[in-house]
Amino acid sequence: MSAFIDFGMRNGLSTLASALLLAAFSNGAHADFLADSHASFETRNVYFNRDFRDGPSTQQSKREEWAQGLMFKFESGYTPGLVGFGVDLLGMVGVRLDSSPDRAGSGLLPVRSDGRAASEYGKLGVTAKVKIAATELKVGSLMPILPTLRPQDGMILPQTFRGALLTSQDLPGVVLTAGQLDRVKGRNDTSYEPIALNNKNNRFATNAQGAHLNLFGVDRQLNDNLKLSYHYASLSDVYDQHFVGLTDARPLAAGTVSSDLRFFSSESQGAAKAGKISNQSLNGMVGYAVGGHKVSVGYQAMIGDSAFPYVEGSDAYLVNYAQIGDFAEAKERSWQVRYDFDFERLGIPGLTFMSRYVDGDHAQVAGKTGEEWERNTEVKYVFQSGTLKNLALRVRNATYRSSFSRDADETRILLTYTKALW
Repeated sequence: MSAFIDFGMRNGLSTLASALLLAAFSNGAHADFLADSHASFETRNVYFNRDFRDGPSTQQSKREEWAQGLMFKFESGYTPGLVGFGVDLLGMVGVRLDSSPDRAGSGLLPVRSDGRAASEYGKLGVTAKVKIAATELKVGSLMPILPTLRPQDGMILPQTFRGALLTSQDLPGVVLTAGQLDRVKGRNDTSYEPIALNNKNNRFATNAQGAHLNLFGVDRQLNDNLKLSYHYASLSDVYDQHFVGLTDARPLAAGTVSSDLRFFSSESQGAAKAGKISNQSLNGMVGYAVGGHKVSVGYQAMIGDSAFPYVEGSDAYLVNYAQIGDFAEAKERSWQVRYDFDFERLGIPGLTFMSRYVDGDHAQVAGKTGEEWERNTEVKYVFQSGTLKNLALRVRNATYRSSFSRDADETRILLTYTKALW
């Protein structure tokens, strides 16, 4: 297993973390450093089955794997004083339960040069942090959740990034974010790699990489219901991206109407390693919830000469980003209808159901116009009390059909459990 472990303590992070630990236990500082700390253990058991329904016989016909993920998370408090210091640790281990060379590549496990999935792998993330009032700086292993970057966390282990991130909440109702990331560690990877552009269906000229990803954002909570957001991201020599968003929820008749409107504008940046990028994405969803039921409709339009750019391995912040497809090809138009039900209304708290259908057309792929559709269904149950409290079982099913990509049927079964240690 040691051959697959990357401790991720580059650029002096191990030295910095050691210094912070030493400072925490000097001059009585450990009282806050430890008393305000939190630790948890999480286990994830995931079965993945994607059955390709078409394509030449020379291509892989199925991806099917079963794996176990284990995570230990420690978040310290801060040393006392005007400037507080702390450290976070995230230890992760993945274990193969079932796989074979003809079924590997699901994203659960690393794949070796011989085509076989690793039997086990592990990684450790270290994050040093400094806090003044309500402003916090974190340096090291990061998982920022922003409109312009959403690390993928749907498998046995999450995607992480290396860099620095500043978050400030000193202004009432305002959250400011700024940072720079220079490396990414994939969900099934053990080493840091350059940050790259997602190039699904060969949308762009190359799988371009940037030396760093710059981030900036402002989120303003205007009232209990209404929130406005602006975010900016720049993958050096690849693309610049601006985001403006609005979310709102308010009572209407016996229920609640919600809206989520998103606009992205993306252009080539610097040396334009991926070729010319020019994309504006207008997308949004409106829903109405009443009595445990919620019905939503969404629309997504790709405007401009290129597809929507986002970081490889991450989740695109688009309303029609689904289990398999993202409906983000150049010129593509797509709509969605979704239904959710919370069984707590029927006396079964913890049980939820979701079903949606997404349909896209006018997609420009390799100089041709294409269309695609996807149907997703998800059932999830979380134990609410007793010995099994917080144990969650989720079953996700997808059917995907496309005129320019391989058709697929997919099932994922996830069994997760999180236990607070202190």
